[in-house]
Amino acid sequence: MKEQLGIVRTNCIDCLDRTNVTQSMIGRKMLELQLKRIGVFGAEEAISSHLNFDECYKILWANHGDDISIQYSGTPALKGDFVRYGKRTVQGVLKDGWNALARYYLNNFADGTKQDAIDLVQGHYIVAVTRDMTPVPRKGGLEAIASFPVALTVVLISFWFATMSVKQVGSGYKHLFFSLVWAGISVAVAALVRANGRIFCNRPRLHKPRS
Repeated sequence: MKEQLGIVRTNCIDCLDRTNVTQSMIGRKMLELQLKRIGVFGAEEAISSHLNFDECYKILWANHGDDISIQYSGTPALKGDFVRYGKRTVQGVLKDGWNALARYYLNNFADGTKQDAIDLVQGHYIVAVTRDMTPVPRKGGLEAIASFPVALTVVLISFWFATMSVKQVGSGYKHLFFSLVWAGISVAVAALVRANGRIFCNRPRLHKPRS
């Protein structure tokens, strides 16, 4: 009965957190037009006129954004409080900060295998018997033992021991020596990770894009 004359395009995989807010507004407007055309809504009626319907609609779009975001980033969408409640909240800002930190960690140290799975599903990496039966070269040197969680644990434990030793410096110079040793270990491991960050990251192993 009606012919579609256009389309609104938003690139939600690149910036879901912002476009989910925009998409929810576009979806709201279109749903209202559809409900008016089939006679469910009057000419001046809107979704906001029905509190229960309005609340369900907001929750639907917020959950929609969270589910898609979890698929590719590992955390719920940012700015979800604006979609759910129509405004920014202190709890929402704090949650966004935590999710941003979690995304940084996951993106650098946990998403390599997820990207490999996506490349397999989308066909960017084609399994070939001749290629995949060849021996996989073993990792050598630092790459063979590099693990960010282990390195972070060593840094934190060393820092903690250094702090404990500093508190006991008044008891003798031995504690000052141990404090310097533990602080040195902490700084050395942190510097090693910083200098070799790419080795410590969890990188995709299958698909190598053409440069």
